Amino acid sequence: MNTQIAHNGVDLSGVNVFVGGPIQHAIQGDGFHASLRETISRVIDAVQDSNGTVFSAHLAEKFGDDTSLFTPEQVSMRDFGWMGQCDVFIPVLPTGQEEELLRTDGTHVELGWASALRKPIVLVTPLPINPTASHLLRGLPRVGNVTMLDLAAVVERPESLLDVVGSVTVRPQVIAPAVTGDAAGAALR
Repeated sequence: MNTQIAHNGVDLSGVNVFVGGPIQHAIQGDGFHASLRETISRVIDAVQDSNGTVFSAHLAEKFGDDTSLFTPEQVSMRDFGWMGQCDVFIPVLPTGQEEELLRTDGTHVELGWASALRKPIVLVTPLPINPTASHLLRGLPRVGNVTMLDLAAVVERPESLLDVVGSVTVRPQVIAPAVTGDAAGAALR
């Protein structure tokens, strides 16, 4: 485990973060979409450098290189399991050449799971959100716990999302009462 807290002093120890985004439609003739790979890698690195645990199909499938090794059933079970275990879902939804959202059917299914399971969602996409995006995606903040961050700002400073992740995953702390004197000795027996 990384004991260094590298970004903004945010410690995500014990926080499970599911990072999603396009895979199948991001694979081009020369491999995975280079700028998207860099963006997702920077998000993953920021979470890991702050001691968070990352669930990511991009890592599991080596950014598309190993996607063919998994069956649809395996991917569905794995990703749904990750969604159940995660404390926050960070989908990265980039735009393509024409500024339309890059197709990512799986990420949209995961957004449905996250909102149905009441998971906090930190959506990373160009803002304002593209008007060609579906009504359900644009309206999701009305029914789910959704925070939107501008993709360009996260690319420039990936640690900027850590404060948001930290704030949406606040865990109650149990503070034991101070035990003094004879009560301390009795508590130790």
